[in-house]
Amino acid sequence: MSPQLTLQAPLDVPPTEVSPYLERLWNGMLEGSSGAATFTLLVWEPSWLEQQMVRLGLIEGPIRGFDRSDVMLAARQAVIDCGLPLSTAPMDPRLAWALGQRPGDQVSADLRGQVVEGAISAHMPRRLITLAPTLDGGRPLETMVAAYCPLPDEGGTGAACGDAVVLRGGMQAIQQNLALIQPLVGEDLPCWVWWNSSLDEPLEMLEALAPIRRRLVIDTSLGNSRRCLDVLVARIEAGQAVNDLNWLRLRSWRESLAMVFDPPSRRAALAAVVQLDIDVEGDNPVKGLLLAAWIADRLGWHLIESRSIGPDAGSLADEAGIAAEFERTDGVSVRFRLMPVPMGMPKAHPGAIVGLRLICEPADRAPLCVILCSESGGCMRLESGGMASLELAEEVVPLPEENEEMEMARLLSGGHDSTNPLLAAAAPVAARLLPS
Repeated sequence: MSPQLTLQAPLDVPPTEVSPYLERLWNGMLEGSSGAATFTLLVWEPSWLEQQMVRLGLIEGPIRGFDRSDVMLAARQAVIDCGLPLSTAPMDPRLAWALGQRPGDQVSADLRGQVVEGAISAHMPRRLITLAPTLDGGRPLETMVAAYCPLPDEGGTGAACGDAVVLRGGMQAIQQNLALIQPLVGEDLPCWVWWNSSLDEPLEMLEALAPIRRRLVIDTSLGNSRRCLDVLVARIEAGQAVNDLNWLRLRSWRESLAMVFDPPSRRAALAAVVQLDIDVEGDNPVKGLLLAAWIADRLGWHLIESRSIGPDAGSLADEAGIAAEFERTDGVSVRFRLMPVPMGMPKAHPGAIVGLRLICEPADRAPLCVILCSESGGCMRLESGGMASLELAEEVVPLPEENEEMEMARLLSGGHDSTNPLLAAAAPVAARLLPS
């Protein structure tokens, strides 16, 4: 964690003794050091990609379980070595699976749950519980506890102290010992559950860790697109407070689009959109669908139909795209198309947006074409197709660093005891946009 005073160094404790030990620790051994009245953070942290890379000797240990620049660099090379499409994102679960088919037996220390991004620990969780499944599915369960306080020069006081619990072992051992977690999650404080992995993993584990009363954080860029959207929608409809890191990464796109139409001279054109095109990296459409769904919801469009379409003529992409038709509030049709674009250096997470084009045909002025792109070169494809006859507004969207820990810290700082209303409205539309 961030600079801290260690009250209890990491100590291996028998699984059945974790709760009694923590009770003795705070009530006796650390008498006078009260725990922070903040929240519990429960993290599912398999780090499959990092584990596979350490096993194969592609990176050096120890296994830490958070963003590492060497993981991203090695992952991009591994995409090539494994023969995957060059547009495969480093965090794509298919890369970890491909690496899992290769022989290797390097071992390293495992520090998951013991080393946490300072941006998260700055919010002083009362208890950090990390579930760290290992590649060895038969490994027995190991449990570890630690306690800490922020250093005085960081503004810390006794009231900010917290503890960390790590459950590490094979998937079977963790599943058989899930009952150990419930006593560790106090009912008197909010509990965040961060599913820091693919949603293709067993949903039984997610359901056990994240009952409706807990705040859930997922990433719909990781996993099968249909499964990701179905999980997102189901959890929202059940009334759970859900946060999607994939949705949060759309912040700069939503803000840039709003700024383009902020001038009064363009604002009226929003009611006259006739075409929306979105290009995404690779074959994961979820992020593009969420952006399209947000636009449709904000402008009051009604979805008529959605279907899969073949690759663009002359395109280098082999993946199919998505075409849909919306109806505006005045009954006029809006055409939507989402297309995959091959990228030699994709962003860290699958399905990043390359560009967006909105064509508006207001009755009282010349047609308007708005193009947003992640880099100047990405605008070229969207500029084709008769744009010369339209008023053109083109912007390059500033994209922040894709860092899960920083996004998670931002969520913790805001509270968020309910689902963002914009996400709650957009998610069902995005799910309907994805063809069956």
